[in-house]
Amino acid sequence: MENKDVAVKQTASTPSTILYRESANKGFENVRQESLALPILKLLQNGSGEAQKRNQNFVEGAEPGMFLNTVTKRLYDGEQGITVIPCYYKMEYQEWAEFGTGSGRPEQIYPADSDILSKTTKDGGKDRLQNGNYILTVHQNFVIILGDDGKAETALISMSGSQGKIARKWQSLQMSQTMKDEQGSYTPASFAYSYRITSVLNSGKGNQWYGYNVVMGNQVSEKEIFDKAADFHDTLSKQNR
Repeated sequence: MENKDVAVKQTASTPSTILYRESANKGFENVRQESLALPILKLLQNGSGEAQKRNQNFVEGAEPGMFLNTVTKRLYDGEQGITVIPCYYKMEYQEWAEFGTGSGRPEQIYPADSDILSKTTKDGGKDRLQNGNYILTVHQNFVIILGDDGKAETALISMSGSQGKIARKWQSLQMSQTMKDEQGSYTPASFAYSYRITSVLNSGKGNQWYGYNVVMGNQVSEKEIFDKAADFHDTLSKQNR
């Protein structure tokens, strides 16, 4: 009798799965893509609060050199690396106040075609404005992360400073890819291939920091993933017109 009761309960709960399917996506009718917080894939440094146990931003298990999804708080091993599909790229100039004196975010953002750099002077390796702030050249890489668990999630990888060289090399690597069909050779979309990103320890002038290392991955063969990447690109392209 006891086993029979359990079986009845399990059967009785089955329709809930159908109800979930029938009500899929309800409640999100007015939520647009641009309304969602795009996760930033942050490369943790020795001074990152997320990797310091007594810091209010500490994330359990976080260590310098790891990658952190700032929305889901998911951690990725930097040495093992992650596989990403680059979907959209843009460069921008960000105006920052000196550390500890500003809002903790860019004071102003300028587009790639801005002449803001012509209004700066070199000061200890920084492009300094007359108001005391400095300009940071930022390479924004919008990607899809392919998790080992089969999940595909969108994120933003920002590269600046010494990592600008890595960003430029990555762009060159993407644009060097070619495909060929009956009409001849052509340059495929950036999201036609995946890339493997790991973290590496850099040093210079008495300092150490973690940077990016990017190597070629594989051609994207799954249509579902390719379509997701194409949709992500199209959404970002429309937003940045």
